Amino acid sequence: MKQVLDLRPVYHRLEDRIRAHVLLCWLALLLARIVETRAATADTATTWPRARDQLQRLHVGTFTGPAGLFRQTTPPSAEARRLHQALDIALPPRILDLDPEQPTTR
Repeated sequence: MKQVLDLRPVYHRLEDRIRAHVLLCWLALLLARIVETRAATADTATTWPRARDQLQRLHVGTFTGPAGLFRQTTPPSAEARRLHQALDIALPPRILDLDPEQPTTR
């Protein structure tokens, strides 16, 4: 069990902080298990590290051009698309709208 959870010492002293730490660790483990079970297919077992690596490849870049400031996301891989679909999460748009109230720099 310790190898799965990768337990390390906890340096909290107050009871509320210890409880919060344990709760956050439990929620993280629950999230990892939900991703693994929902993203698994009949022919492929998806592990949490593999899913995390695929999802971390999605980045947002902020650029300034002649039309002003805009944000663009990297194109998702086929595996990232499959994970989003399996988890019922919408893919981020390719070009993100900026707040019109936000000042632009040129």
